[in-house]
Amino acid sequence: MSGAQHAAAVDDELALLYPDAHCALVHADPFQLLIATVLSAQTTDARVNTVTPELFTRYPDAAALAGARREDLEEILRPLGFQRAKAGHLLGIGAELTERFGGEVPRTREELVALPGVGRKTANVVLGNAFGVPAITVDTHVGRLSRRLGWTTSKDPVRVERDIASLWDPERWTDGCHRLIDHGRAVCTARAPRCQECALLAAGLCPQAGL
Repeated sequence: MSGAQHAAAVDDELALLYPDAHCALVHADPFQLLIATVLSAQTTDARVNTVTPELFTRYPDAAALAGARREDLEEILRPLGFQRAKAGHLLGIGAELTERFGGEVPRTREELVALPGVGRKTANVVLGNAFGVPAITVDTHVGRLSRRLGWTTSKDPVRVERDIASLWDPERWTDGCHRLIDHGRAVCTARAPRCQECALLAAGLCPQAGL
């Protein structure tokens, strides 16, 4: 079995396990997804989802966010930690979207990563989940599982992204990463992975059983 065949077989198996895999950040539009993803740095998606309802009620669009008082934003974001830095990013994003993009979220990676607090991972989340552009999101779970499955040896997210892209057809990229994330959370955990519960082990697809 070639590397690409193995990677496809893994994704097919995970698709059976996680047929409803999707972005865990609750959002209604590209603006909300962009903001939620920026806020997810150094915290969990679940925790972000506890603060975004109030945030988006008070600041429903880029113009409203640009006009927010920093101290009000910091108070809303306090449960996430790093509230000062995150408030600064949100104010900057609101201003940039309003002044440069007519209040809309740009649809290219180059424009997205030019926004305050937006890196390649955040840009890929937005492209893949808001705009339907195939994109690989390398978070801690995707990186860990990719190494355990033998798809990459790198810990550099950009290199991991390129290695996965060389194995998967683009139509697998966005949802395939969601499936890896779900499996990483549920079974292939960082510490004490539950290998005996793993469908990939049962299917003979995991070369790292017992890690």
